[in-house]
Amino acid sequence: MTARRRNTARVVLGAAFLGLAAGGTAACDSADDDHTFYCVDQNDTVVDEDDCDDDGDGRGGFFFWAHSPRYAKGLKPGAKLPGGGSKFAYNDAAQRSAWGLPATGRVSNGTVKSNVVGSGGDGSSKSSGG
Repeated sequence: MTARRRNTARVVLGAAFLGLAAGGTAACDSADDDHTFYCVDQNDTVVDEDDCDDDGDGRGGFFFWAHSPRYAKGLKPGAKLPGGGSKFAYNDAAQRSAWGLPATGRVSNGTVKSNVVGSGGDGSSKSSGG
């Protein structure tokens, strides 16, 4: 009876370990790390992405790139972003690069960057919305 208990314990522990390992792997591959970017004003209202285009046209202003894994995709100008995100100045080339965006130029609202947190900005990108 002792041998049977040991085998049962091994099976239970082995199954528990596999479950934890699979859950950890799923968490690493999760889309929860995908950040969606929007050009916003100082009130976190989505504005036209042209306002955040750092192309040297002298537009200027108080515009930011707001990002969060919680932002819905496909928001249009005039939409108010929910709290909980982060933002940086539209023309901060270092931050843009760190998040895998081009250091200057146009970025579309609703751009999604994957695997950029802690990766030095080498993530992939995909665009959604318009």
